[in-house]
Amino acid sequence: MVRAIFPGTFDPIHYGHIDIAERAAKIFDELIIAVYDRPLKNLLFSPEERLEMVSHVFKNHRKIRVAGYQGLTVDYCRSMDAQVIVRGLRVFSDFEQEFRMALANHRLAPEIDVVALITSEEHSFLTGSTVREIASLDGDVSSLVPTLVNKALKRRFKELGEDGPKAFPLTSLRD
Repeated sequence: MVRAIFPGTFDPIHYGHIDIAERAAKIFDELIIAVYDRPLKNLLFSPEERLEMVSHVFKNHRKIRVAGYQGLTVDYCRSMDAQVIVRGLRVFSDFEQEFRMALANHRLAPEIDVVALITSEEHSFLTGSTVREIASLDGDVSSLVPTLVNKALKRRFKELGEDGPKAFPLTSLRD
């Protein structure tokens, strides 16, 4: 049995993530979507909220399970007896970062392989940052995220009020 880990912050989960996960689930016997709890970036949602959203999205997928983790991804893979790390590639600039990360992970854990899936064309522009910024400016993200996530984004930005867009770094979509 080949078990794969699809790690990420999923802040928030969007259709690009879902596409990669569903395609990976067709390749591997089991896919664990691993929601990282403490990345080195500002997050909009808590680890518990992100786990809840991701779990809701994949509740009916028999080959996919969702779990939270902390620490090194390769250590988590070992603890789960996973042989593969799944990553998604959107654009050329992703490749360099993912390549470096794959080499570092290989140095730390040569027994764990990295498989990169190229995103579907319709999701190539999609990032969590893009989703957060559009939502923070009261834009419509309903075509980018599942309904539950859309509602959570609206609720969070309502809670944050006018400071919402200033609560975390954004790329500018205002131009």
